[in-house]
Amino acid sequence: MRKKNFYSLKIKLPYDFKKIINIKSILRKYNLNSVCEEASCPNLTECFNNNTATFMILGSICTRKCPFCNIKYGKPFKPSLDEPKNLAKAIKKIGLKYVVITSVDRDDLYDGGAQQFVNCIKAIKKYNYKIKVEILVPDFRGKIKNALKILSSYTPDIFNHNIESVPRLYKKIKPGSNYKKSLYLLKKFKDICPNIPTKSGIMVGLGETFNEIVNVLHDLYKNKVTMLTVGQYLQPSKNHLNIHKFWSIEEFNKIKNIANNIGFKSVFCGPLIRSSYHANLQSLKII
Repeated sequence: MRKKNFYSLKIKLPYDFKKIINIKSILRKYNLNSVCEEASCPNLTECFNNNTATFMILGSICTRKCPFCNIKYGKPFKPSLDEPKNLAKAIKKIGLKYVVITSVDRDDLYDGGAQQFVNCIKAIKKYNYKIKVEILVPDFRGKIKNALKILSSYTPDIFNHNIESVPRLYKKIKPGSNYKKSLYLLKKFKDICPNIPTKSGIMVGLGETFNEIVNVLHDLYKNKVTMLTVGQYLQPSKNHLNIHKFWSIEEFNKIKNIANNIGFKSVFCGPLIRSSYHANLQSLKII
């Protein structure tokens, strides 16, 4: 009888619960959200133990309902005017030197939320201009022109937008999004701000083929993406998309080698790799 090939995903358990409680208490004190909690990230305990968190601005309710994502869907509240200064206070309290800011999709806003990203960058840099800020933005559907004009007026240290999957699966995985327009967003920002590194991420395990992933790598590089992350999709609940396949360590290593050969300056691949996981280490050779 043929044996099935399995491998296990190991998550580092917290060695200091006080650090986790401290991060959560700071987030609550300043009425902030983290994508670590909202998206049920498997790396939460490790990151919180290392005093790191990826902040999610513009509320915790998304205007889209992607079937792979655990973030709540519905009608969001108006952007908080206090959010940028509260974010800066929380960062000071935690003692961060590298910050990742992401957001829910805000199709209800004229700029898709771009101005709030800029307001947050300004507030953080005002507190300490040496802090590095990476922003992980949505696709700004129908508002790319407005968003890019705003974002290029006060730039982050790294501009990140996740392509997430292969074009064949976009309608299933990212309804409401467009593969080519996401590539356009990445390229256009780089055209406007050539000195700012651009970054994108892919999740595997939803039915894509190896060759399709390689094609996405070439598309990202052609559209001037500097940094790449590739990780395994993990199903948040029984109500989300099923896992089609667990990719092997060997396959992740093969993707990494291909990406390096293509020319990406930073490549992180592995089952538990996420766009913001050890983001400071991902950027070491870049900024």
